[in-house]
Amino acid sequence: MPRVALLPDFAEEGWPSMDLCAEMLHKSWPSAAGTLTRFAPPFAHVFGRLPVVGRNADRAWNRFVRYPRFARRIAADFDAFHVADHSYAAVIPALPAGRAGVTVFDLDAFRCLLDPAAEPRPRWFRALTRRVADGVQRAAVVFVPSHAVGDELRRVNLIDPARLRYAPVGVAPEFTPLETDAPPPPWLAALGGRPCVVHVGSCVPRKRVDLLLEVVARLRPQLPGLRLVKVGGTFTNVHKKQIARHGLAHAITHVHGLTRRELAAVYRAASAVLQPSDREGFGLPVVEALACGAAVVASDLAVLREVGGPVTTYAPAGASAAWAAAVHGVVARVRDPAQRAASVAWAGQFTWPRHAAAVAAGYIDLVGHRCG
Repeated sequence: MPRVALLPDFAEEGWPSMDLCAEMLHKSWPSAAGTLTRFAPPFAHVFGRLPVVGRNADRAWNRFVRYPRFARRIAADFDAFHVADHSYAAVIPALPAGRAGVTVFDLDAFRCLLDPAAEPRPRWFRALTRRVADGVQRAAVVFVPSHAVGDELRRVNLIDPARLRYAPVGVAPEFTPLETDAPPPPWLAALGGRPCVVHVGSCVPRKRVDLLLEVVARLRPQLPGLRLVKVGGTFTNVHKKQIARHGLAHAITHVHGLTRRELAAVYRAASAVLQPSDREGFGLPVVEALACGAAVVASDLAVLREVGGPVTTYAPAGASAAWAAAVHGVVARVRDPAQRAASVAWAGQFTWPRHAAAVAAGYIDLVGHRCG
């Protein structure tokens, strides 16, 4: 059985979904599949005091210099290496050839190379991105969380399709339809049962927070008291102007740093959980919300249909009027127990043990093939 090293993101970078994936893979690794040992070098704050560029310079230094150096030091101690996040794939060339794998969650990191007109970036950024893409291309096995991501990798011809492995991610045990004994956060209790729509995630352009705000503005006259609960992310100046223009400041509760138990309580309290993204690799909030019995409205993307299945309501990506109509239809009707049960049952197929078993099988095959 292989000895596998798990190489996660730096916790200091603050990517909750990537941290969750590494954590749950480590916890769910099947004991019959060898060992999975989690590693990561300490994050060095070298340039942090420099104005404007300091944070990004620290990220680049740690990802592209320190992590590869660390990987070389442990290269002789393991049979295989799993890079938990494709954006860290630049570490792969520092590892023994044919012994490293990576999970590619989406192709957003490579858009400046795949579609430079739509994603213009400076030369230095493209150079670093090429190093990440080179790492993915050198990976002996590439795991994808959805068939949609696998199809996209085939379409752009980034890697040999023979290296692809399907490994859907899962739902943490805190996300259930059952209320816990722990009291809800005070701010959630203060909503007093008023209708609320929930968005979980960052505010990067592909998440379409602008559409989210437009939908809330359209619906408030029809649904008095409607609130938006925004979990995570930082509103851009454009978003702040949009909020001011529509007079939404008093209608938004913006929270950060929730525990999984607290987030599950938010999902259960939601009138609808919204995922208006233009692009996704999986859409973890969709399946987490469904596991809590919540109603979900998502963009009509192949990947979100794959994850949300027949229990999710879909609206055309980017179409605010259609989105407002879909959300109104969901929020205005009472969700019955059968609908909740169907959502929970659908989400039940996405488990972390299943994800870990798929990843472990990939490395068992890889090590066995190399030894054979």
